[in-house]
Amino acid sequence: MKQPKPSAPPGAVVKDLLRRAETAALATTLQRGGAQAPYASLVLIASDHAGAPLLLLSDLADHSKNIAADPRVSLLVDGHRPEQEPLTGARTSLQGQAAPVQDQALLDRFVARHPSAATYAGFGDFRLYRIAPESAHLVAGFGQIHWLAEADLGLGPAPAALAAAEGGILAHMNEDHTDALDLIAGRILRLDGQGWRLVGVDPEGFDLRLGRSLARGSFEKPIHDAESCRVELVRLTKAARRRAD
Repeated sequence: MKQPKPSAPPGAVVKDLLRRAETAALATTLQRGGAQAPYASLVLIASDHAGAPLLLLSDLADHSKNIAADPRVSLLVDGHRPEQEPLTGARTSLQGQAAPVQDQALLDRFVARHPSAATYAGFGDFRLYRIAPESAHLVAGFGQIHWLAEADLGLGPAPAALAAAEGGILAHMNEDHTDALDLIAGRILRLDGQGWRLVGVDPEGFDLRLGRSLARGSFEKPIHDAESCRVELVRLTKAARRRAD
């Protein structure tokens, strides 16, 4: 997982870690047998357009039962790269409140990022949850340890026009511009393989997937609607083509 530059503000580092994460450790308060004990589980993670975490959980799972009784959660995201020592990479522990959200566009966003979730996303006992962040603890390297308040995270509000346009942007790029996506993946992000698909766009960047590989790229300027997204994707495609010359 490529990490943001060390000079980035701590809130931006946390947000980038959340954007890039594929999985996270979810901590809830165990209700089983009245234990009221800490309980951690592995979950798939996505984010809404503002950057707040999204989880798709089964009502039958212990962590869902725990949240129903006590919505306070903590989410650990580990951003170390495979070649790094595990404790030298950036990671963040986010604290907040988890609540179910009924939003088809956000569910579609989750499933686009995690295609395997399509097999159960429509089941009646699965719910999409959004975590409303309250604070975060960031460890980004030696001397870079920060406690951040909600206001430091920059997680809202999301541009409504971009959220509404995302499905159309993904469909257009994946149906008509697969060559451009492969160029961006190979020559800008230095990724191997052909057949990369666009699975998400947000104000700061975009997400690509090929099989089990998930990757993220950054926009030069923040986007807020379909037109500003088009401008950035065209710029990236032209830059990728120039690198081939």
